[in-house]
Amino acid sequence: MQLYKKEILDNRFMLHIFLADGFEEIEALTTIDILRRCGVEVQIVSVTGTRLIHGSHDMSIMAETVFRKCEIYKSHGIILPGGMPGARNLFLHEGLRKAILHHHDCKNLIAAICAAPMVLGKHGILKGHRATCYPGFEHELEGAEHVNDLVVEDGHIITAKGPRAAVDFAFAIASRFVDATTIARVKSDMLFL
Repeated sequence: MQLYKKEILDNRFMLHIFLADGFEEIEALTTIDILRRCGVEVQIVSVTGTRLIHGSHDMSIMAETVFRKCEIYKSHGIILPGGMPGARNLFLHEGLRKAILHHHDCKNLIAAICAAPMVLGKHGILKGHRATCYPGFEHELEGAEHVNDLVVEDGHIITAKGPRAAVDFAFAIASRFVDATTIARVKSDMLFL
């Protein structure tokens, strides 16, 4: 499904992945790595106010920018990794809430994995959509039809179950921006094919 073919040809698209303290490292870094291997531009954004972000398993990374400096309204998509308390910290960020609602209104890509689909549910984004999440968070998918799949795509929204789904989640996002040949090449290079 090539939703953004014109932007690809014009090379003007940008995705943002938002990280808060307590993010799930596998979900964030796998997604960033695969998207960049596919040639998708993704910027790592901290919502903590500083570029240094601490993961839920004692790994820290340096974001490329912080939320207040991010050009979020020029983005073609938002990515939210899970992890706790990372997903809860994303939910509590007012600027991110406004950005998510804006992207939803514009039908731009919104992707969330693990506990992060609860952010979308609590902000009313999942009403009338199919979605998945980490087991135990199903009640947080307010208004959604819960589907017990690793990755669920419903229109402009992609949700995924958790760390095991990180690779499939990343390729589902990439497939919105690059062709099947690129996806196959990257999968082959990474020994998935």
